[in-house]
Amino acid sequence: MPSQDMDAGAAPVRARIVRAIRNDIESGRLRDGESLPATRTLAAQMDASVFTINEAMKVLAGEGLIENRPGSGRVVRSGHLRPAPERAARAPHAYFVGGYAGSGKSETARVISRLTGAPVVDKDTITRAVVEGALEAMGRPPHDRESETYLEHVRPREYECLNATVLENAALGIGVVGTAPYVAEFGDRAWIDRSRDQLSVYGIGLTLVWVSTDVETMHTYLRRRGAARDTVKLANWSDYLNERINVDFRPVDDHVVIHNSADSEPLQSQVTRMLADVAARS
Repeated sequence: MPSQDMDAGAAPVRARIVRAIRNDIESGRLRDGESLPATRTLAAQMDASVFTINEAMKVLAGEGLIENRPGSGRVVRSGHLRPAPERAARAPHAYFVGGYAGSGKSETARVISRLTGAPVVDKDTITRAVVEGALEAMGRPPHDRESETYLEHVRPREYECLNATVLENAALGIGVVGTAPYVAEFGDRAWIDRSRDQLSVYGIGLTLVWVSTDVETMHTYLRRRGAARDTVKLANWSDYLNERINVDFRPVDDHVVIHNSADSEPLQSQVTRMLADVAARS
């Protein structure tokens, strides 16, 4: 039986694992009735011991989010997380969800979408294939997201596409959940004012959402998702943190912070409270 010292050392890792899987369930990435990977597979994905994975699963089972089925593994149980039926009555509203890579911004955006019915417009989803082709045409690796070539010549065009898609929906009276890092944009008051003005033409309000996390949780997210565009970050983690990450960053205008560290309140609870505040101000 593991010692108390071993268990205490595993506690922070266990909490991050619980957080990551809970977020996947709340955001709909893991659907009701879906089987989780085997324990050893999860252990490899999370860089954790089998013991720690099993302890994390006990926590999730206690929350009613998974069910242990003898002989068939663990199954997601998220039926109680279905959206409230009144979501269709919400006034159209736009949410821009930003955060560093691995912060949990995509999961947060999906929770907002699930609770409001607003579609998610993800920068990577709508631009990735074109961006990779453009980088290769310029003689860069397709997964480059750190070089001056990408930052100066490609990144601005990505955000142009994202903004145009948001406004096309707004012109039809549809609020959206836009998600991207938004680090430079959320630090630019003129950009924020312009975005608010563009949306207000169509009667759509805007809420800026910054997803804040700690570097350990960020590392767990990036390692688990295994995206090629994260390879350079993970291989040069200390340099990446020193050069690119400011954990104290916040948007320069009115915003909501969603906390996504291991000991934070569940995403769904935070988002539900935010939506109530937005509705009260509308």
